[in-house]
Amino acid sequence: MKIKSLRESQNLYGKRIFLRADLNVPLHKGRIVDDFKIVSSLPTLRFLLRYRAKVVIATHLGEPEGRDRNLSTEPLARELEKKIGRPVGFSEDCVGGAAEEKVGKMKPGDILMLENLRFHPEEKKNDPVFARRLSKLADIYVNDAFAVSHRNHASVSAIKKDLPAWAGLLLEEEVSNLEKILKPEKPMVAIMGGAKIVTKLPLIKNLARKTDAILVGGGLANNFLAARGHEIGKSLADQEDIRIAAKLLRSGVGKKIILPVDVVVGRKKDGGGEAKVKNPGAVLKSDIILDVGPETIRTYARTIGGARTVIWNGPLGRFEAEHFRHGTLAIARLVAARSRGEAFGLVGGGETIEALKLTGMMHDVDWVSTAGGAMLAYLGGEKMPGLKKIVK
Repeated sequence: MKIKSLRESQNLYGKRIFLRADLNVPLHKGRIVDDFKIVSSLPTLRFLLRYRAKVVIATHLGEPEGRDRNLSTEPLARELEKKIGRPVGFSEDCVGGAAEEKVGKMKPGDILMLENLRFHPEEKKNDPVFARRLSKLADIYVNDAFAVSHRNHASVSAIKKDLPAWAGLLLEEEVSNLEKILKPEKPMVAIMGGAKIVTKLPLIKNLARKTDAILVGGGLANNFLAARGHEIGKSLADQEDIRIAAKLLRSGVGKKIILPVDVVVGRKKDGGGEAKVKNPGAVLKSDIILDVGPETIRTYARTIGGARTVIWNGPLGRFEAEHFRHGTLAIARLVAARSRGEAFGLVGGGETIEALKLTGMMHDVDWVSTAGGAMLAYLGGEKMPGLKKIVK
Protein backbone atom coordinates (compact mmCIF):
# COMPACT_ATOMS: atom_id res chain seq x y z
CA MET A 1 0.00 0.00 0.00
CA LYS A 2 1.26 3.46 -0.95
CA ILE A 3 -0.23 6.69 0.41
CA LYS A 4 0.36 9.85 -1.59
CA SER A 5 1.16 11.87 1.52
CA LEU A 6 1.13 15.64 1.75
CA ARG A 7 4.51 15.28 3.46
CA GLU A 8 5.97 14.30 0.08
CA SER A 9 4.47 17.23 -1.81
CA GLN A 10 6.89 19.73 -3.31
CA ASN A 11 6.52 23.50 -3.58
CA LEU A 12 3.54 24.26 -1.34
CA TYR A 13 4.67 27.81 -0.61
CA GLY A 14 1.95 30.32 -1.44
CA LYS A 15 -0.16 27.76 -3.27
CA ARG A 16 -3.95 27.74 -2.97
CA ILE A 17 -4.88 24.53 -1.16
CA PHE A 18 -8.41 23.11 -1.27
CA LEU A 19 -8.44 21.31 2.09
CA ARG A 20 -11.40 18.92 2.28
CA ALA A 21 -11.77 18.42 6.02
CA ASP A 22 -14.46 16.63 8.00
CA LEU A 23 -15.64 19.19 10.56
CA ASN A 24 -19.12 17.73 10.84
CA VAL A 25 -19.40 18.33 14.58
CA PRO A 26 -22.54 18.38 16.75
CA LEU A 27 -24.00 21.84 17.36
CA HIS A 28 -26.50 23.09 19.94
CA LYS A 29 -27.93 26.56 19.38
CA GLY A 30 -24.94 27.46 17.25
CA ARG A 31 -22.41 26.23 19.82
CA ILE A 32 -20.05 23.33 19.22
CA VAL A 33 -20.78 20.43 21.56
CA ASP A 34 -17.80 18.19 20.71
CA ASP A 35 -14.60 19.49 19.08
CA PHE A 36 -12.88 16.11 18.56
CA LYS A 37 -12.95 16.35 14.75
CA ILE A 38 -11.75 19.96 14.78
CA VAL A 39 -8.80 19.14 17.03
CA SER A 40 -7.97 16.12 14.84
CA SER A 41 -7.78 18.35 11.76
CA LEU A 42 -5.26 20.82 13.22
CA PRO A 43 -1.98 18.98 12.36
CA THR A 44 -2.70 19.18 8.62
CA LEU A 45 -3.71 22.82 8.85
CA ARG A 46 -0.56 23.71 10.82
CA PHE A 47 1.60 21.77 8.34
CA LEU A 48 0.21 23.80 5.43
CA LEU A 49 0.64 27.08 7.30
CA ARG A 50 4.33 26.27 7.87
CA TYR A 51 4.67 26.57 4.09
CA ARG A 52 2.64 29.78 3.98
CA ALA A 53 -0.01 28.13 1.84
CA LYS A 54 -3.36 29.82 1.19
CA VAL A 55 -5.69 27.32 2.83
CA VAL A 56 -9.29 27.09 1.63
CA ILE A 57 -11.19 24.78 4.00
CA ALA A 58 -14.28 22.94 2.81
CA THR A 59 -16.57 20.71 4.86
CA HIS A 60 -20.17 19.63 5.16
CA LEU A 61 -22.22 20.06 8.30
CA GLY A 62 -25.30 17.95 8.97
CA GLU A 63 -27.91 17.11 6.33
CA PRO A 64 -29.35 20.47 5.22
CA GLU A 65 -32.25 20.74 2.82
CA GLY A 66 -31.16 23.81 0.90
CA ARG A 67 -29.65 26.71 2.80
CA ASP A 68 -30.12 26.32 6.54
CA ARG A 69 -28.51 29.01 8.70
CA ASN A 70 -28.56 26.60 11.62
CA LEU A 71 -26.06 24.49 9.67
CA SER A 72 -23.76 27.25 8.52
CA THR A 73 -20.05 26.53 8.85
CA GLU A 74 -19.35 30.04 10.18
CA PRO A 75 -19.23 28.83 13.84
CA LEU A 76 -16.52 26.37 12.72
CA ALA A 77 -14.44 29.27 11.40
CA ARG A 78 -14.73 31.07 14.74
CA GLU A 79 -13.75 27.90 16.64
CA LEU A 80 -10.76 27.33 14.36
CA GLU A 81 -9.62 30.90 15.02
CA LYS A 82 -9.46 30.15 18.75
CA LYS A 83 -7.60 26.90 18.28
CA ILE A 84 -5.13 28.02 15.63
CA GLY A 85 -4.53 31.48 17.09
CA ARG A 86 -4.96 33.42 13.85
CA PRO A 87 -7.81 34.91 11.77
CA VAL A 88 -10.01 32.60 9.69
CA GLY A 89 -12.00 34.24 6.92
CA PHE A 90 -15.46 33.08 5.90
CA SER A 91 -17.12 32.83 2.50
CA GLU A 92 -20.92 32.80 2.43
CA ASP A 93 -20.84 30.31 -0.41
CA CYS A 94 -18.49 27.52 -1.45
CA VAL A 95 -18.59 28.29 -5.20
CA GLY A 96 -19.24 31.23 -7.47
CA GLY A 97 -18.02 34.80 -7.83
CA ALA A 98 -18.11 35.71 -4.13
CA ALA A 99 -16.00 32.71 -3.12
CA GLU A 100 -13.58 33.25 -6.01
CA GLU A 101 -13.19 36.93 -5.10
CA LYS A 102 -12.35 36.11 -1.47
CA VAL A 103 -9.84 33.46 -2.51
CA GLY A 104 -8.31 35.93 -4.96
CA LYS A 105 -7.60 38.34 -2.11
CA MET A 106 -5.88 35.73 0.08
CA LYS A 107 -2.23 36.21 1.00
CA PRO A 108 0.28 33.46 1.87
CA GLY A 109 -0.63 32.02 5.28
CA ASP A 110 -4.30 33.08 5.09
CA ILE A 111 -7.15 30.71 5.94
CA LEU A 112 -10.66 30.81 4.45
CA MET A 113 -13.62 28.67 5.52
CA LEU A 114 -16.19 27.96 2.81
CA GLU A 115 -19.90 27.69 3.52
CA ASN A 116 -21.48 24.23 3.92
CA LEU A 117 -20.85 22.12 0.81
CA ARG A 118 -24.19 20.38 1.20
CA PHE A 119 -26.11 23.61 0.73
CA HIS A 120 -25.66 22.58 -2.91
CA PRO A 121 -27.41 19.29 -3.84
CA GLU A 122 -24.79 18.77 -6.55
CA GLU A 123 -22.27 17.90 -3.82
CA LYS A 124 -23.94 14.60 -2.92
CA LYS A 125 -24.64 13.86 -6.60
CA ASN A 126 -20.90 13.95 -7.36
CA ASP A 127 -21.71 16.47 -10.07
CA PRO A 128 -18.64 17.10 -12.26
CA VAL A 129 -19.63 20.69 -13.06
CA PHE A 130 -19.96 21.51 -9.36
CA ALA A 131 -16.61 19.81 -8.71
CA ARG A 132 -15.01 21.93 -11.43
CA ARG A 133 -16.40 25.09 -9.82
CA LEU A 134 -14.83 24.02 -6.51
CA SER A 135 -11.52 23.27 -8.20
CA LYS A 136 -11.31 26.86 -9.55
CA LEU A 137 -10.58 27.95 -5.97
CA ALA A 138 -7.27 26.08 -5.71
CA ASP A 139 -4.05 24.80 -7.22
CA ILE A 140 -3.83 21.62 -5.11
CA TYR A 141 -6.42 19.32 -3.52
CA VAL A 142 -5.85 17.75 -0.09
CA ASN A 143 -8.24 15.15 1.29
CA ASP A 144 -8.11 15.09 5.08
CA ALA A 145 -11.71 13.86 5.42
CA PHE A 146 -11.37 10.11 5.79
CA ALA A 147 -14.78 10.00 7.50
CA VAL A 148 -16.55 10.82 4.21
CA SER A 149 -14.14 9.06 1.85
CA HIS A 150 -16.60 6.20 1.38
CA ARG A 151 -19.01 8.72 -0.20
CA ASN A 152 -19.08 9.35 -3.94
CA HIS A 153 -19.44 13.12 -3.48
CA ALA A 154 -18.08 15.97 -5.57
CA SER A 155 -15.63 17.31 -2.96
CA VAL A 156 -14.08 13.90 -2.29
CA SER A 157 -14.37 12.17 -5.66
CA ALA A 158 -15.03 14.18 -8.84
CA ILE A 159 -12.81 17.12 -7.83
CA LYS A 160 -9.71 14.94 -8.20
CA LYS A 161 -10.18 14.96 -11.96
CA ASP A 162 -9.40 18.67 -12.00
CA LEU A 163 -6.65 19.07 -9.37
CA PRO A 164 -3.52 17.19 -8.27
CA ALA A 165 -4.54 15.29 -5.12
CA TRP A 166 -2.73 14.48 -1.86
CA ALA A 167 -3.62 12.84 1.44
CA GLY A 168 -3.73 15.06 4.53
CA LEU A 169 -1.90 14.01 7.68
CA LEU A 170 -5.09 12.85 9.44
CA LEU A 171 -6.23 10.76 6.49
CA GLU A 172 -2.75 9.25 6.24
CA GLU A 173 -2.87 8.24 9.92
CA GLU A 174 -6.39 6.85 9.61
CA VAL A 175 -5.40 4.56 6.75
CA SER A 176 -2.08 3.52 8.30
CA ASN A 177 -3.74 2.56 11.60
CA LEU A 178 -6.63 0.73 9.96
CA GLU A 179 -4.10 -1.29 8.00
CA LYS A 180 -2.86 -2.62 11.35
CA ILE A 181 -6.29 -4.19 11.78
CA LEU A 182 -6.25 -5.70 8.30
CA LYS A 183 -2.72 -7.06 8.94
CA PRO A 184 -2.91 -7.66 12.68
CA GLU A 185 -0.52 -9.01 15.22
CA LYS A 186 -2.24 -12.11 16.60
CA PRO A 187 -4.26 -12.90 18.54
CA MET A 188 -6.80 -10.27 17.47
CA VAL A 189 -10.11 -9.58 19.22
CA ALA A 190 -12.97 -7.60 17.68
CA ILE A 191 -15.64 -6.11 19.94
CA MET A 192 -18.85 -5.34 18.09
CA GLY A 193 -21.85 -3.49 19.52
CA GLY A 194 -24.43 -1.05 18.29
CA ALA A 195 -27.77 -1.76 16.66
CA LYS A 196 -27.89 -3.32 13.19
CA ILE A 197 -25.97 -6.32 11.85
CA VAL A 198 -26.61 -5.46 8.21
CA THR A 199 -24.48 -2.27 8.45
CA LYS A 200 -21.57 -4.24 9.91
CA LEU A 201 -21.93 -7.45 7.91
CA PRO A 202 -19.02 -6.77 5.47
CA LEU A 203 -16.79 -5.91 8.43
CA ILE A 204 -17.77 -9.02 10.39
CA LYS A 205 -17.16 -11.25 7.37
CA ASN A 206 -13.85 -9.62 6.47
CA LEU A 207 -12.48 -9.58 10.02
CA ALA A 208 -13.63 -13.15 10.68
CA ARG A 209 -10.71 -14.39 8.58
CA LYS A 210 -8.22 -12.38 10.63
CA THR A 211 -9.64 -12.28 14.14
CA ASP A 212 -9.54 -14.94 16.84
CA ALA A 213 -12.72 -13.85 18.64
CA ILE A 214 -15.66 -11.52 18.00
CA LEU A 215 -17.23 -10.31 21.25
CA VAL A 216 -20.79 -9.14 20.67
CA GLY A 217 -23.04 -6.79 22.65
CA GLY A 218 -25.79 -4.22 22.25
CA GLY A 219 -28.54 -4.66 19.69
CA LEU A 220 -26.24 -6.95 17.67
CA ALA A 221 -26.23 -9.44 20.53
CA ASN A 222 -30.03 -9.36 20.78
CA ASN A 223 -30.29 -10.57 17.20
CA PHE A 224 -27.80 -13.37 17.78
CA LEU A 225 -29.54 -14.44 20.99
CA ALA A 226 -32.88 -14.51 19.19
CA ALA A 227 -31.29 -16.55 16.40
CA ARG A 228 -30.17 -19.03 19.07
CA GLY A 229 -33.80 -19.39 20.16
CA HIS A 230 -33.66 -17.21 23.27
CA GLU A 231 -36.50 -14.93 24.30
CA ILE A 232 -35.41 -11.29 23.97
CA GLY A 233 -38.70 -9.66 24.99
CA LYS A 234 -39.09 -6.09 23.73
CA SER A 235 -35.39 -5.64 23.09
CA LEU A 236 -34.02 -3.83 20.06
CA ALA A 237 -33.88 -6.33 17.18
CA ASP A 238 -34.91 -6.75 13.57
CA GLN A 239 -36.26 -9.80 11.75
CA GLU A 240 -33.88 -9.35 8.83
CA ASP A 241 -30.93 -9.01 11.23
CA ILE A 242 -32.06 -12.11 13.13
CA ARG A 243 -32.09 -14.04 9.84
CA ILE A 244 -28.55 -12.77 9.04
CA ALA A 245 -27.40 -13.65 12.56
CA ALA A 246 -28.71 -17.20 12.21
CA LYS A 247 -26.85 -17.61 8.92
CA LEU A 248 -23.62 -16.29 10.45
CA LEU A 249 -23.89 -18.65 13.41
CA ARG A 250 -24.22 -21.61 11.03
CA SER A 251 -21.16 -20.50 9.04
CA GLY A 252 -17.50 -20.64 9.94
CA VAL A 253 -17.84 -17.13 11.38
CA GLY A 254 -20.09 -18.53 14.09
CA LYS A 255 -17.21 -20.40 15.72
CA LYS A 256 -15.54 -17.07 16.56
CA ILE A 257 -18.63 -15.21 17.81
CA ILE A 258 -18.89 -14.99 21.61
CA LEU A 259 -22.28 -13.91 22.98
CA PRO A 260 -23.28 -12.56 26.41
CA VAL A 261 -23.74 -15.21 29.10
CA ASP A 262 -25.83 -12.80 31.17
CA VAL A 263 -27.68 -9.57 30.44
CA VAL A 264 -29.13 -6.61 32.31
CA VAL A 265 -32.82 -6.01 31.62
CA GLY A 266 -35.32 -3.26 32.35
CA ARG A 267 -38.94 -2.56 31.52
CA LYS A 268 -38.63 0.94 30.00
CA LYS A 269 -37.03 1.75 26.63
CA ASP A 270 -35.58 4.99 27.96
CA GLY A 271 -33.52 3.04 30.49
CA GLY A 272 -35.59 4.13 33.46
CA GLY A 273 -36.89 1.83 36.18
CA GLU A 274 -35.39 -1.19 37.91
CA ALA A 275 -32.47 -3.12 36.43
CA LYS A 276 -32.08 -6.89 36.84
CA VAL A 277 -29.32 -9.29 35.84
CA LYS A 278 -30.57 -12.43 34.08
CA ASN A 279 -29.14 -15.26 32.05
CA PRO A 280 -30.42 -15.29 28.44
CA GLY A 281 -32.78 -18.19 29.14
CA ALA A 282 -34.62 -16.25 31.87
CA VAL A 283 -35.56 -13.15 29.85
CA LEU A 284 -39.33 -12.50 29.83
CA LYS A 285 -41.53 -11.16 27.01
CA SER A 286 -41.94 -7.94 28.99
CA ASP A 287 -38.17 -7.43 29.46
CA ILE A 288 -35.86 -5.17 27.46
CA ILE A 289 -32.18 -6.12 27.26
CA LEU A 290 -30.21 -2.91 27.89
CA ASP A 291 -26.70 -4.05 28.86
CA VAL A 292 -24.38 -7.02 29.21
CA GLY A 293 -24.10 -8.56 32.65
CA PRO A 294 -21.16 -8.87 35.09
CA GLU A 295 -20.27 -12.44 34.13
CA THR A 296 -20.15 -11.44 30.48
CA ILE A 297 -17.78 -8.60 31.36
CA ARG A 298 -15.50 -11.06 33.18
CA THR A 299 -15.59 -13.47 30.21
CA TYR A 300 -14.84 -10.70 27.71
CA ALA A 301 -12.08 -9.34 29.96
CA ARG A 302 -10.23 -12.67 29.86
CA THR A 303 -10.37 -12.71 26.06
CA ILE A 304 -9.27 -9.08 25.68
CA GLY A 305 -6.48 -9.69 28.21
CA GLY A 306 -4.80 -12.16 25.87
CA ALA A 307 -5.08 -10.05 22.71
CA ARG A 308 -2.27 -8.38 20.80
CA THR A 309 -4.68 -6.42 18.56
CA VAL A 310 -8.09 -5.09 19.64
CA ILE A 311 -10.73 -3.24 17.63
CA TRP A 312 -13.94 -1.90 19.18
CA ASN A 313 -16.96 -0.45 17.39
CA GLY A 314 -20.36 0.07 18.98
CA PRO A 315 -21.64 0.35 22.59
CA LEU A 316 -22.69 -2.84 24.39
CA GLY A 317 -25.91 -1.39 25.78
CA ARG A 318 -27.93 1.76 26.41
CA PHE A 319 -24.95 3.58 27.88
CA GLU A 320 -26.81 6.92 27.86
CA ALA A 321 -28.73 5.65 30.93
CA GLU A 322 -26.45 5.61 33.96
CA HIS A 323 -27.45 2.19 35.33
CA PHE A 324 -27.13 0.52 31.90
CA ARG A 325 -23.67 1.79 31.00
CA HIS A 326 -21.54 -0.51 33.15
CA GLY A 327 -20.83 -3.02 30.38
CA THR A 328 -19.87 -0.43 27.79
CA LEU A 329 -17.64 1.52 30.19
CA ALA A 330 -15.99 -1.67 31.46
CA ILE A 331 -15.11 -2.63 27.88
CA ALA A 332 -13.83 0.91 27.23
CA ARG A 333 -11.50 0.67 30.24
CA LEU A 334 -10.34 -2.81 29.25
CA VAL A 335 -9.49 -1.72 25.69
CA ALA A 336 -7.67 1.38 26.96
CA ALA A 337 -5.75 -0.60 29.58
CA ARG A 338 -4.64 -3.20 27.04
CA SER A 339 -3.58 -0.58 24.45
CA ARG A 340 -0.25 1.20 24.02
CA GLY A 341 2.21 -1.59 24.57
CA GLU A 342 0.60 -4.90 25.37
CA ALA A 343 -1.70 -4.63 22.36
CA PHE A 344 -2.59 -2.27 19.53
CA GLY A 345 -6.02 -0.83 20.32
CA LEU A 346 -8.29 0.92 17.82
CA VAL A 347 -11.69 2.44 18.59
CA GLY A 348 -14.15 4.04 16.15
CA GLY A 349 -17.72 5.23 15.82
CA GLY A 350 -19.44 8.27 17.31
CA GLU A 351 -21.22 6.57 20.22
CA THR A 352 -18.20 4.37 20.93
CA ILE A 353 -15.95 7.43 21.25
CA GLU A 354 -18.56 9.15 23.41
CA ALA A 355 -18.50 6.18 25.79
CA LEU A 356 -14.69 6.07 25.77
CA LYS A 357 -14.56 9.75 26.75
CA LEU A 358 -16.65 9.00 29.83
CA THR A 359 -13.82 6.85 31.17
CA GLY A 360 -11.20 9.61 30.88
CA MET A 361 -8.92 7.08 29.16
CA MET A 362 -9.31 8.17 25.55
CA HIS A 363 -5.61 9.07 25.22
CA ASP A 364 -4.60 5.59 26.36
CA VAL A 365 -5.96 4.04 23.15
CA ASP A 366 -3.50 3.77 20.26
CA TRP A 367 -5.88 5.15 17.64
CA VAL A 368 -9.32 6.71 17.99
CA SER A 369 -10.79 7.04 14.51
CA THR A 370 -12.75 10.12 13.46
CA ALA A 371 -14.78 7.88 11.18
CA GLY A 372 -17.75 5.60 11.71
CA GLY A 373 -19.22 4.44 8.40
CA ALA A 374 -15.97 5.02 6.52
CA MET A 375 -14.05 2.90 9.02
CA LEU A 376 -16.55 0.08 8.60
CA ALA A 377 -16.40 0.43 4.81
CA TYR A 378 -12.58 0.40 4.67
CA LEU A 379 -12.21 -2.58 6.99
CA GLY A 380 -15.06 -4.34 5.19
CA GLY A 381 -13.24 -4.08 1.86
CA GLU A 382 -15.81 -1.77 0.30
CA LYS A 383 -15.08 0.91 -2.31
CA MET A 384 -13.60 4.18 -1.04
CA PRO A 385 -14.03 6.83 -3.79
CA GLY A 386 -12.26 9.48 -1.70
CA LEU A 387 -9.06 7.42 -1.59
CA LYS A 388 -8.79 6.90 -5.35
CA LYS A 389 -5.55 8.43 -6.74
CA ILE A 390 -4.40 8.99 -3.11
CA VAL A 391 -4.05 5.46 -1.68
CA LYS A 392 -2.82 2.70 -3.97
